[in-house]
Amino acid sequence: MITIEQLTFIVREASKLMVTDGFEIDQKDGFENIVTSSDVAVQNYLCKSLSVLMPDSGFLCEEKDINDSCHEYTWIIDPIDGTANYSRGIDQCAICVGLKHGEEMLMGVVFLPRTNELFHAEKGKGAFLNGKRIHVSDRGFSNAVLCTALPVYHKEYAEVCSKIIVETFGKCNDIRRFGACAPELCYLAMGRCELYFEYLLSPWDYAAASLIVTEAGGVITSSDGSPLRLTEPTGVVAANNVSNYNQMLDIVALYT
Repeated sequence: MITIEQLTFIVREASKLMVTDGFEIDQKDGFENIVTSSDVAVQNYLCKSLSVLMPDSGFLCEEKDINDSCHEYTWIIDPIDGTANYSRGIDQCAICVGLKHGEEMLMGVVFLPRTNELFHAEKGKGAFLNGKRIHVSDRGFSNAVLCTALPVYHKEYAEVCSKIIVETFGKCNDIRRFGACAPELCYLAMGRCELYFEYLLSPWDYAAASLIVTEAGGVITSSDGSPLRLTEPTGVVAANNVSNYNQMLDIVALYT
């Protein structure tokens, strides 16, 4: 079985493929959904390295439509979460690697190379930022900051998302939109924000960070309140505590 130290080393090595100005950009589905040569290089490196350490494991990855998740252990990988940010020189972009066993996450690593922030968690062992334990904040809903976004890949849902955001904004402190799911969930885990909502995400967006949230004391589920669907797209709601989570979930339920 791989150790968290081995995993974080591999992720840091993979990040060296991101630190370049020479990447190429291609469109997958218009300007909103792009892929860079760095995405592909990072994913290839991760899959090759992790296959050596756990040869019987499967992979669920964003690029190249890799979906081999019918294994006891499955790696869920987003080589660069926040590719649009990455392509424009914005710091909020991260390598995300999670290890799933059955229906639960065992390990999660989210690394932001441009800020040198490495978040990691193991099931039952807590959540950490650069080796220091982190925990969610104790702020209530009225003093909470919501991280969210409009659904850039599904703009037909923009109106319902806008209603949810406006409703929440009227009851919380403020909102933020950093443009990358995993960093935002990690910010919740360390107390930079308290609420999170997105209408539709893929597993590689949230899987690794979801364990970091729960190991830091937070709550995260699909937007209908059911457990996260680790191998299929879903809406996501998260919060720093049960009370804030329930209030956020109630707001989402008003419009969905």
